[in-house]
Amino acid sequence: MPTFTYTARTREGKRQKGTMTAENRQALTQMLAAKGLTAENIVEATKPGKVAGVKANARRKVKSTDLLVFTRQLSTIVSAGLPLLQGLDILSEQSEDANFSAVILACGQDVENGESFSTALSKFPRAFPDLYVSMVRAGEAGGDLDGVLLQLADYMEASEELRRRIKSAMMYPIMAFSMILLIAAGLIVWVVPQFATIFKTFGKPLPAPTMILIGISEVLRSWMAFAGVGIFIGIIMAVRIYGRTPTGRYNLDALKLRLPIFGVLLRKVAISRFTRTLSTLTRSGVAILHALEIAERTAGNEVFARAVRNAGDSVRNGETLAEPLARSEQFPTMVTRMISVGEKTGALEGMLLKIAEFYDSEVKAMVDGMTSLIEPILIMVMGLVVGSIVIALFMPIIMLSSLVS
Repeated sequence: MPTFTYTARTREGKRQKGTMTAENRQALTQMLAAKGLTAENIVEATKPGKVAGVKANARRKVKSTDLLVFTRQLSTIVSAGLPLLQGLDILSEQSEDANFSAVILACGQDVENGESFSTALSKFPRAFPDLYVSMVRAGEAGGDLDGVLLQLADYMEASEELRRRIKSAMMYPIMAFSMILLIAAGLIVWVVPQFATIFKTFGKPLPAPTMILIGISEVLRSWMAFAGVGIFIGIIMAVRIYGRTPTGRYNLDALKLRLPIFGVLLRKVAISRFTRTLSTLTRSGVAILHALEIAERTAGNEVFARAVRNAGDSVRNGETLAEPLARSEQFPTMVTRMISVGEKTGALEGMLLKIAEFYDSEVKAMVDGMTSLIEPILIMVMGLVVGSIVIALFMPIIMLSSLVS
């Protein structure tokens, strides 16, 4: 039979804590009621299964989908009038991630010990990012925690949908192109040498395409191929190390924005993310300067992060938000003018949300168009590669048969 720790109040309103053994929470609640106590929070002392013995790890990242489900469910629980501690206890049991379950329990214990919910969340930055903690803090200050949690869930759903859309758009061409390279490498490394052995018996000079193909095969089967792989890995490592420096991160992100097609897509994604984040934060009551600092950290692109950082400095010095964003030349004129109108009319949050929704639809249309175009292009590339190899292999045979005739 499990053991529970409980917090209850007497008829006089005094808080009382203790430990009792019962079949379940409902049975314990009835036992406490029989003693004249009203249960406020009940936590199982020995968690069954996966939670038993698990200690909350502040360095482990929590999946965005798990955090989204937690936020949506906690918003429903709080808006239904259940105590926050009871909601955290329920959600800790439902979480399939043992570490996240332990994190939720730890937050509940901190709240029970008198800390604010936002302070408890801030101890686990890998699970609850700055944006999350700041919005919860604003919700606590304004007495609208359930509303803020609902806004957070909507924001995370939109962000997750955008991330999933971009990931699917990038994943398909990468996988298809990798398959093309593997098929071509397999033909060149294992099939071409068999034909080359046969061609040596012809005693005739081979066509140029066939000679080139045999040369590529010999290179791939020699030590030079391993040297090439080593050089390629070395270049990737060097780029990664360079990308960890402030200058390198900025230059690489600027290069990504100049890529054909994908650069336009990444720019639209960055604008959508910035406007949605800023709209969600300001609507929740977060101060504009603090909201800009969070939006800078969640920009996902150093070029836009620097533009937002400069905009924050300008706002601190008395300027409007639209002016420094326009000077950065990273935001389209439509975006800066809509932000300017929102500032003048006092409807900045709504205007930012409209911009985010517009660019979300732009990204969706662009991704759908890219997906429909990439498939026939990759099929054509595969046909050209495999067809060129087959033609180069059969040209000597066709030449020999014409000579025999």
